[in-house]
Amino acid sequence: MKCITNLQNNTLALNIYVQPRASRNRLAGLHGNAVKLCITAPPVDDKANAAVLVYLAKLFGIPKSAMQIKSGRQGRNKKVLITNLALTEAQEALSRELSKF
Repeated sequence: MKCITNLQNNTLALNIYVQPRASRNRLAGLHGNAVKLCITAPPVDDKANAAVLVYLAKLFGIPKSAMQIKSGRQGRNKKVLITNLALTEAQEALSRELSKF
């Protein structure tokens, strides 16, 4: 998957495209070199960013503290850094979730 890359020091970089104010929280496929993530939260007062981290933490089974939004805090295209997660585990979780739609 081109949307996730392995960086140094056991860190992953995940490219996501966020659609705020969606009808439900879900992965909606690929959007270029990013995963499209639909979030019900509005893009106001950092609510959508917080919802993104909550969704990804649940998806990967890791704490929110293991993730941070590196770039794109005020836009739809975001890069999320994830620590202490193997690349294969992340790819399996994404593939499993993307196969649902």
